[in-house]
Amino acid sequence: MLDPNVIGPLDVLLILLVSVTAGIIGAVFGLGGGIIIVPFLSLAYPTIPFPVVAGASIVSVVATSSASAATYVRDHVTNIRLGMFLEMSTVAGALTGAIVSAYFPDKFLRIFFGVLLAVVATIVIWDRKIDIPKGVIGDRIAQKLRLGGQYHDHATGEIINYDVTRTPITFSLSYFAGIVSGLLGVGGGVVKVPAMNLVSRVPVKVASATSNFMIGVTAAASATVYLSRGEVYPLLVAPLMPGVVVGATIGTRVLHVAPPKKVKATFGVILIVTSALLILRGLGVHI
Repeated sequence: MLDPNVIGPLDVLLILLVSVTAGIIGAVFGLGGGIIIVPFLSLAYPTIPFPVVAGASIVSVVATSSASAATYVRDHVTNIRLGMFLEMSTVAGALTGAIVSAYFPDKFLRIFFGVLLAVVATIVIWDRKIDIPKGVIGDRIAQKLRLGGQYHDHATGEIINYDVTRTPITFSLSYFAGIVSGLLGVGGGVVKVPAMNLVSRVPVKVASATSNFMIGVTAAASATVYLSRGEVYPLLVAPLMPGVVVGATIGTRVLHVAPPKKVKATFGVILIVTSALLILRGLGVHI
């Protein structure tokens, strides 16, 4: 059980403010906000069990997706066909991750999360100049399902046409993204966005928008498992929900005008800092 004395009035205000930031980052990068919420709650309140932290985060991810996805769909940045295709494996992974999360100690989950972020950050920063991949030829599956598309890039004023390739690999990675989502309480975008951009060669803005479209369903699938185990506490969820909704609304506007290369570079830096903090906490080092 969660001790009510752990969260006081000032803590509620702090969580609310952090959740606004999480909502902005979640909407811009397609991560759902969990990438900020989970490390923050884990580092600021180490006595709260990790499954409770993950449960609160995964519910807030649903709110982030709900607040941002509609805007991206309306502006035709989201690739709905690609999102629905990948969601089949992601939901299966989310249920798997949420179920097995009960069998891992908090220390392991924090270190695993930190290592995962470090790996993804390295890949993103190394390949940060490839914001809109050129010369991509859609594979057989992508052509048959018509997964390619186009969007208007507000930062450059151009109409960007793109194709999707290596869909079987990205489909498999989406299952792993679902496991990460259910296991750690994040939206899975930390894997899905790089997979779509670096493997299937989808423009980074489309990858972020499509991830936002997907994470609500992904999070809802794993949230049911956390709810059934009694690991979702209103005391934590209440200040998170309004904050991420406000932040996500702001974030959708930011993504429209943000230069793609800067989006990826900032994404990588955030991942590195978060990774270091989580690994240190998992190893028992307090900063």
